[in-house]
Amino acid sequence: MGFFSKILQKLGIGDAAAAPANEASPASAPSAPASSAAPSGVMPMVDVVAQLEQKAAANPQKLNWRTSIVDLLKLLDIDSSLAARKELAQELGCPANLMGDSAQMNIWLHKTVLARIAANGGNVPQELLS
Repeated sequence: MGFFSKILQKLGIGDAAAAPANEASPASAPSAPASSAAPSGVMPMVDVVAQLEQKAAANPQKLNWRTSIVDLLKLLDIDSSLAARKELAQELGCPANLMGDSAQMNIWLHKTVLARIAANGGNVPQELLS
């Protein structure tokens, strides 16, 4: 399992979220007309902000997941060491010129991780993606 896959798994995005909508939430299936039903393979949105805010409120540390990749990884109980972040950055295709500067790599990594979470079915607000 790749490093980014662990992030998706911790957020409930991926295999568990890939179940057909009518199996995942039977009460919602009858409310949608057949013509507007989501095509198979479309994942339901996961409210990432609500999950992370809940985890942050329960955490004794003051973690700012909205701006820090280290804090985001800590909230998800994933290794946030420099070596782990470099591994994640390489997996996600971080430009080589950023890899030598941990601050620049972290900024790139935070934006990229949130964008990839959104691309995989996470409901991430636009202000966190830009």
